[in-house]
Amino acid sequence: MKVDTLITNAQVFNSFLKVFELKNVAILNGKFFSMGIDILTDLKPTHVIDAKGSYMIPGLIDIHMHIESSMVPPAIFSKAGLSHGVTTVVADAHEIVNVFGVEGMNAFMDQETEMDIFYAIPSSVPSTTPELETTGGFMGVEEVQQLLNHPKVIALGEAMNFDGIVNDPDSLIRQILHTVQKKKPFMPIEGHVPLVSGSELAKFMYQGITADHTQQSPESIYEKISSGMFIELQHKSITKENMAAIVQNHFYEYCAIVTDDIMADELLNGHLNKNVQLAIEAGLPIEQAIYMATYTPARRMGFQDRGAIVSGFKADFILVEALEKMEASAVYKAGKLVHEKGSEIGYPEKKPYFPDSFYSSVQCEKTGRSDFQIRAEGSSAVCNVIRIAEVGTFTECIQMELPIKKGYLDWESSGLALIVVMERYGKNGNRAYGLVENALTEKGAIGTTWAHDHHNLMVMGTSIADLIVAQNKLVAIQGGYLTVQNEQVVSCCPLLIGGIISDAPVQVIGQQLNEVRQSMVALGYCNSNVIMSFSTLSLPVSPAIKITDKGMFDVRSHCPIPLLEEIR
Repeated sequence: MKVDTLITNAQVFNSFLKVFELKNVAILNGKFFSMGIDILTDLKPTHVIDAKGSYMIPGLIDIHMHIESSMVPPAIFSKAGLSHGVTTVVADAHEIVNVFGVEGMNAFMDQETEMDIFYAIPSSVPSTTPELETTGGFMGVEEVQQLLNHPKVIALGEAMNFDGIVNDPDSLIRQILHTVQKKKPFMPIEGHVPLVSGSELAKFMYQGITADHTQQSPESIYEKISSGMFIELQHKSITKENMAAIVQNHFYEYCAIVTDDIMADELLNGHLNKNVQLAIEAGLPIEQAIYMATYTPARRMGFQDRGAIVSGFKADFILVEALEKMEASAVYKAGKLVHEKGSEIGYPEKKPYFPDSFYSSVQCEKTGRSDFQIRAEGSSAVCNVIRIAEVGTFTECIQMELPIKKGYLDWESSGLALIVVMERYGKNGNRAYGLVENALTEKGAIGTTWAHDHHNLMVMGTSIADLIVAQNKLVAIQGGYLTVQNEQVVSCCPLLIGGIISDAPVQVIGQQLNEVRQSMVALGYCNSNVIMSFSTLSLPVSPAIKITDKGMFDVRSHCPIPLLEEIR
């Protein structure tokens, strides 16, 4: 019998036995046809590839990620992700939808990609409510209904509004959940469930939320899985303690390895394969790590045609020489070679299309000195301060007393940084002010329009003069990331499309972002991921205190937290 391709002498991963077996694999019409030692005499292949003992693994499947975090559009991301062995993703495009609404998601889904990119409908745009944050786009019941029947839509993206999910039966998120459950009762519903346990976890799950991807501990993994929740392990949850909890309890069937967010500079060196490698280093058996990056994610999303090397499945696979490193020497999509180790990442022949309006979305007035002065009467003020953790994105609220001089809060000499979030869609001109501890220790400023998830303009600094330069530059370049010191822009990563992505090659964006990252560290920012830490200071669903254009809020209760608690 004629077949298109025959892979010989491969150590093929058996997803059901979780072992490698020496086999030959035949491919016909983009699907696996047969596999075994003795199939050679029955087949007439057009092409023969000698794997030379390499490990043959199903294409990696990332079921919880945000393409926008890579700061490139799907057509460019596809090329980069494939080079790391990722052949299928399920993307929650809530970043572009927060900026442009359904038009943004359609612009993503309309792009042609070699990688199979499916989508989860963003369920939380805004992440909380319009009363707590201003967004450019909005996702309501009507918008969800428009997207439910799109062939690329297979899930509902992470539900994040804790108060609305648990306490308010009339909330928008509850309406969206009920709409999906009625029209698509078997559709997976993703959750955002940090530090939730006991009866509150039960209330979350009662609304149909069946997965969590947030930061885990051994205790949370055990409680959530034993309660019936599927766990998606991103980088910060892949620790020795967490891997030990999975191994000891044989939780392999109930977990998947995901990325959630991979920045442009990180994407140059790896994607889901790096998290698989990290899991192996943290103590997860190699075969189980592969299983949790291929078959369990496929099963979670209801895929019936991928995730294993079996007859009838899509011939998506990678060849790996050393399992511990998880670097693909060759990547195949539907039986066709799409990348070889050492070759450059290709890009679309023409830039991905976006409407002209996507390039002029930062509608924000430039600032001056008075915009960073905080009026106050008295001799001192007790202030509520956001304290940043050195690892992860969690924060806590503390109080500090600052002097008042000549009618203004003297924050510049306090050792704290001033953070300002400015509405940038031209809707209301809101501005909110906060103070941050454990941020910048040197004189300077940083700024971005990549402010989770509303993506308003956000600047933070220890110098008014540098804050002015940072804000003015962000408006001028229509968004991105930058750092300023001595009133000079030190590093800059322009993101012209909605202030969150660029159509430049990922190598260019990656280098620019890495320069921003290094400049932030030089300014004294101390965190395991300084870019993500800064960008999520504005995310009002990530514990415990965050700031939006409407002010500072307690994440759990959504109660406002004033900057000035008491004047003395």
